[in-house]
Amino acid sequence: MALVPFDDRDGVIWMDGKLVPWREARIHVLTHALHYGSSVFDGARVYNGKVFKQRAHTERLLTSAKILGFTIPYTAEAVDEAITATLQANGLKDGYVRPFAWRGSEVMGVSAKASTIHLAIACWSWPPYYGADARTKGIRMTWAPWARPAPHTAPTHAKASGLYMIGTINKHHAEDLGCSDALMVDWRGRIAEATSANFFMVQDGVLHTPTAECILNGITRQTVMALAEAKGIRVLEREIWPPEVQLADEVFLTGSAAEITPVGQIGAWMFTPGPITRVLTEAYEAVTRA
Repeated sequence: MALVPFDDRDGVIWMDGKLVPWREARIHVLTHALHYGSSVFDGARVYNGKVFKQRAHTERLLTSAKILGFTIPYTAEAVDEAITATLQANGLKDGYVRPFAWRGSEVMGVSAKASTIHLAIACWSWPPYYGADARTKGIRMTWAPWARPAPHTAPTHAKASGLYMIGTINKHHAEDLGCSDALMVDWRGRIAEATSANFFMVQDGVLHTPTAECILNGITRQTVMALAEAKGIRVLEREIWPPEVQLADEVFLTGSAAEITPVGQIGAWMFTPGPITRVLTEAYEAVTRA
């Protein structure tokens, strides 16, 4: 299938208060965010024309910006209205929406307090993140060469664009090996997350997930934990060390893009998508399309 560049599509993008033609939504090459990573974003699935947990995503966007030291010049209500307008203008019923904010081009240097803060919102159709077969077969993963940074060395609780450089390097490494994704550890060597999704494993009917110390505490992650508890499945947030993973009965990833994706292999360890993964997937599909 031919690649369709993201800068050459039909539709409109909401940018700094107005809808503009897709191909005209551009910034200057000397934008601070391009050089110094001073940007944040969020992403959410759209189901039947509605963003799942839209306000939670909007609030995370605003909080991420504050962690990076700038304020997005719109209220949560205004951002939500802009997201709705963008979806309606593009006629998107099922897909993905991405609001993102960044420092502009007024200042070029590490210090950029005088820069203008911009906000844009785009949406598009997005099929299953790991492909159509992932839900039944599970994806193949490898170990990431780069670790998730310590919380005192990077703003790990912000959905900051700069942090995804690590994810990109690790995912490219995985793809070079014929895998779909890579599993990262943290600076202490504990299990952290995949390149853009949270990690869960099942042992003896109990759901285990790493403590959200230096990982993004995903909205889908929180949703799945609540669904599990509602189904009577015990959930443990704890330190997980790599050797423990080989003892898991089931492994899966969660994320707004990934939704719930089972894992069939990590390195030399093999897993089979099991009953708890299926129960939670069905529950998640039900709640997102309610």
